[in-house]
Parts: sequence; C-alpha cells; structure tokens
Amino acid sequence: MTPNRWNLPELGFGVGLRTVHFQHIISEKPEVDWFEIISENFMDTKGKPSYILDIVKEKYPIVMHGVSLSIAGTDSLNIPYIYKLKELANRVNTPWVSDHLCWTGCNAHNLHDLLPILYTEENIRHIASRIRTVAEIIERPIVLENVSTYAEFSISTMSEWEFISRLLEEADCGLLLDVNNIYVSSFNHGFDPIEYINAMPFDRICQYHLAGHTNKGTHILDTHSDHVVDEVWELYRYCFQKTGERATLLEWDENIPSFDVVHNEALKAKNYRSFI
Repeated sequence: MTPNRWNLPELGFGVGLRTVHFQHIISEKPEVDWFEIISENFMDTKGKPSYILDIVKEKYPIVMHGVSLSIAGTDSLNIPYIYKLKELANRVNTPWVSDHLCWTGCNAHNLHDLLPILYTEENIRHIASRIRTVAEIIERPIVLENVSTYAEFSISTMSEWEFISRLLEEADCGLLLDVNNIYVSSFNHGFDPIEYINAMPFDRICQYHLAGHTNKGTHILDTHSDHVVDEVWELYRYCFQKTGERATLLEWDENIPSFDVVHNEALKAKNYRSFI
C-alpha cells in the first residue's frame, strides 16, 4: 500500500453531479460519499446549476474536474480562466483541482475534445512549466488524468506511461488514474495495461475514474455510456492492491440512467477493494 504524498483525503465512492439527477439529489439526499463536478458547468452561471451546487456542497464533499485547461497546448495559458477555477475551488472547498493531460484547441479555438500529445523530453519540460504556473495561481494540488487515445504520434520518443511518470515528477503534481482509459488505449494501441500501471508513481495517484465504453470491434470508444466491464474492474482491483484507499469516481455521461443505477455501479468498487 502506498499513501498519496499530499495526505489528501480518501473520500470513498463518488458519482458525477449531473443535471438529470438534480431533483433526485435535492429531494432524496442519497447516501453518496462525494460528488465530482465538471468545473466549466459552474463557472459562469448564476442560475439553477449554481443554486443546486450551493445546496449540494453543504452536505457532500465536492471535487472539481475540468475539460478546458489544455495543459499540453501551445497557446498561452488562459489566465482569466484559471482565476475562475480558483474562485470556484474556494467556493466549494475542493481538496484538489483536476483536468486532463491533453490539449483541447489552438489559436484560441476550443475544439471541445481531449486530444493526444507527443511524448518527448521537450514536451515534458513544456507541460511541467505550465502545470507549475497553474498550481501557483490556484494554490491547491493539481491532478491530471490520463486520457483515452485513438491515434499516436510516430515521432514520440517514449511510451505514454514513461512520459506520464516523468512528467508528474518534473511538475510535482498528482495523477487521476482513469482505469477505463488505460484499458481503452491498450486495446486501441496493443500495449499491456499492467505494464502501464506498474510504471505509475503510486504515491502520486490521488483519485481513480471508472466508466463504461463502447467496443466497436476494431477499436473502443470512451463513451461513458454503459456499465463498467469486467476487465476494467479487474484492473481497478490490481491498482488498489498497489495504492490502497483512493477516492473513486464512477463516470456515466451518455444514456444516463436513474441515479440509483449510477450510484450502485459506483458502489461495486467496494467488491474490488475486498479481495486483497
């Protein structure tokens, strides 16, 4: 077992705070350990989402997860956006702020996708510098998620897992290890997911993501639209044997069923923490 190096809280089993479940959450007050919010959904609104967030944060821990930081991009960092992240982080008292290890646009155009990066020494230095700048502004731990990929750069000089491990050390930041994304990318690119996991710095893993996907036969799409498959559950079990307790989040963002279905799927993670 490897504790996280920042002594961040082990929150238990969480789900995403989604609009289709707002009414259920407010009226039923379900026994959920914590909620994860998509940061951008609550940054520039004074309407119902903001009202719901204020109610939810009084009862449940909130963790922020963004999709627009573009930490691996070549455009200058969006400083006003980062200050909005900080304001929201202070409002909900999130223990850490997470986003994705990717780029999301260029030339000031947001492509609204999580795009793959080049695995090189130069890119480690470039991204690490940007992470340190964000962390200095936000004044909370920065935690980055490995993303699913469907294409790779032929001129990369190292594997994804070596790149991530070295980047985390260089930037002194945390890792949100998405177990489903490891499985999806391993299928798409033909690598061993266990080799990937073994290369991770376990003391930097602050959180896990689990999700369902769509298998197209020749490739897998990270759709967050179904139950978690057995192979991903087994990888989660393997990860847990390495790290011990970590906050674990079940993502379900398409074809979203009732709240109880989503929550029960998240609670399945308990079964894979008991066979050690």
